[in-house]
Amino acid sequence: MPLTRISILKGKPPAYRTALMAGVYAAMRETFAVPEDDRFMTVQEHDPADFLYGAGYLGIARSDDLALIQITCTGSRDLATKQALYRAIVAHLGRDPGLRPGDVFINLVEVKAENWSFGHGRAQYAEPA
Repeated sequence: MPLTRISILKGKPPAYRTALMAGVYAAMRETFAVPEDDRFMTVQEHDPADFLYGAGYLGIARSDDLALIQITCTGSRDLATKQALYRAIVAHLGRDPGLRPGDVFINLVEVKAENWSFGHGRAQYAEPA
C-alpha cells in the first residue's frame, strides 16, 4: 500500500538507485507489515539547480548524497512503528548503497484508506471484505 518517491541528485548508477528502492522496501516489510509484491516506488533524479537542502539543518550534516524519501501510506501506524521504520531504512541504506545516516531524509504522508485505487477504478481498501 505505500507509495514511495525517492529524490536524489543526478549521476548515480542504476544499481545505486535500485539499492535505494530495495532498502526502503525491505524496511517497510520488516516494520510496516507491507505484503510481498506491494511495491510501488519511483526514483527521481534532479539537476543541482533543482535540488536544494539545508546542509546543516537541525545540526544534521548532509551531503550531495542526500536521499529525500517520501512515503504515502494509510494513517494506521503508531509512533513506535514509524520510528522503527525510520531506523530500519537508515540501517538498510547504510549497508547498501552505503548512505550516511544524515543523508537519509524521510517524510511520511498519511492518507485515509479510501484515498487509494490500485486499478479498475475501485477503492479496494474502502470496499467490504
